Amino acid sequence: MNIFIALSILVLALVLFVTELLPVDTTALMITIILMLFGLVTPEEGISGFGNPATITVMAMFILSAGITRTGILQIVRDWLLKWGGKNTTQQMIVMGIIVGPISAFINNTAVVAVFLPIIEDWCKKQGISTSKMLIPLSYVSILGGIITVIGTSTNILASNVSNKLGYQEFSLFQFTTVGLIIFFIGLIYLAFIAPKLLPKRQGNLGDIVTDEYNLKDYVTEMVITPTSSVIGLTLRQSEIQRKFDLDVLEIINNGNHFPQPLGDKTLSAGDILLVRGSKDELLKIKDEKGVNILADEKFGKIEAELSSGEEKIAEVLILSNSRLIGSTLKDLRFRQRYNVTVLAIKRGQELVRDRLGKVRLRFGDLLLVQGPKQSFIGLQTTRELLVLELRDLETLRQDKAWISLAIISGVVIIAALGIKPILVTALAGIVLMVLTGCLKPGEIYGAVRWDVIFLLAGLIPLGIAMDKSGATQFLADNLVAVGGNLSGYWILMFFYVITALLTEILSNNASVVLMIPIAVKVAEFLSFNPFAFMCAVTFAASNSFMTPIGYQTNTMVYSAGGYRFLDFTKAGAPLTFLFSFLTPFLIVLIYGL
Repeated sequence: MNIFIALSILVLALVLFVTELLPVDTTALMITIILMLFGLVTPEEGISGFGNPATITVMAMFILSAGITRTGILQIVRDWLLKWGGKNTTQQMIVMGIIVGPISAFINNTAVVAVFLPIIEDWCKKQGISTSKMLIPLSYVSILGGIITVIGTSTNILASNVSNKLGYQEFSLFQFTTVGLIIFFIGLIYLAFIAPKLLPKRQGNLGDIVTDEYNLKDYVTEMVITPTSSVIGLTLRQSEIQRKFDLDVLEIINNGNHFPQPLGDKTLSAGDILLVRGSKDELLKIKDEKGVNILADEKFGKIEAELSSGEEKIAEVLILSNSRLIGSTLKDLRFRQRYNVTVLAIKRGQELVRDRLGKVRLRFGDLLLVQGPKQSFIGLQTTRELLVLELRDLETLRQDKAWISLAIISGVVIIAALGIKPILVTALAGIVLMVLTGCLKPGEIYGAVRWDVIFLLAGLIPLGIAMDKSGATQFLADNLVAVGGNLSGYWILMFFYVITALLTEILSNNASVVLMIPIAVKVAEFLSFNPFAFMCAVTFAASNSFMTPIGYQTNTMVYSAGGYRFLDFTKAGAPLTFLFSFLTPFLIVLIYGL
């Protein structure tokens, strides 16, 4: 009965993870509560994930990564990209990979992509190439770099902890490095020579984004206040124009003078030109309003120039995975008042949201096109909630602390690698040093942590305990042995790699590790194979997610920013997954033995 209950809860978890009816971290916590209610885990086991070394280590690595990014050490590589990248696509891919990959081996790859996204976009603009040719490779090389060391990704850290729970030792810092480096360089060759032929050329510079990707000419226009208008003498707020027509007034132009946000208290007068954003239906309603005329003959190029004139600017802003804005609407957040910018459009993958923007619930990976005073963008660059897709103003970074933060992270890695202290201890000590030296402010520690990942890990660990205690893991392993026990070790290893890779595309990589490693180890023990080889295969498969924009966080980050379609990831990532499904098990057998 316990096996049946455990497997039923597992199926429920899989359904919720796949359908995303709830956020993945909420799903994981809910599953933990259900496990405790059914008695499959004790209350102590249910909350053990929050104090688990893997959870704490992942949390520490997020904070250390923030210390590196806040001090601007990664921005130094921008000059290397410009110097060595050249104009040849193959050369550009190789240079980007050689720089980004090794960094991702020691710094959380989500943080790396967040830093390099605007750098790569700026680089593409300078080189005159489409960003859609470079952003999927940016995500892929960060993923490939993450498998080189145990701390490169939360998946590896969790796998190490699962290994320890199963009675085997934790992985050393460079446990995967030999196979990881080979996989990385083979993947880089694929990205340099094959991927450019598969990737679309879909997006250029910001001007192309505004006119083509967002098609603002469909709903950004100018309206003029005529001498007979009833709103003359009223403030914009008193006129209720924005509420009556469900539109946003972006700017008021009076006798050639531009008045940007905030505009609520600006008094309207005859001849005022209002730059507005609204749906087509709302703009048609305005045409029927007495005293207000649409300047239908105005060309968008002029409007765009007005938006970008003087102290005004347009930019794209990405919703980050740890953003507290996720799940809220622009109206709930009072977004314009909070950041002093206006959202012109929301892009979600290939979906373009144009109407009723204030009521759209924001998601991770949403791309907002915003307009406002240049000064406001300095504030946006320093927020933990959003990523402005342009190079950060250097004054927002603590460049004088750059080499201190680099020394700290190097010390954390070297001491752990030499076995003097565990990575958990060195990482926590590194956090203290980051704060004491001023690389990080105490208040920035909490914003640096990806709490969704932490709660996901804390919720998944009890599921692994329940699967083991109930006998469900042994049940699944016995059935797998009965079905495929006559296959050679290589093919069984490849089977686990493929199953894990497919699970990762629809679940989370961490969920795949928790579910598959215990099953793989029991199969290996029963068939007298090397358990580490099977753990290694599952870990590599869970870390290497290439075929969908939702399988891995970095893929989601570049999805909208690169103007990609869902199948662009499948087209570029499926050959890589197919190649690694054969190659990785072979390398594991060759190097670690079976």
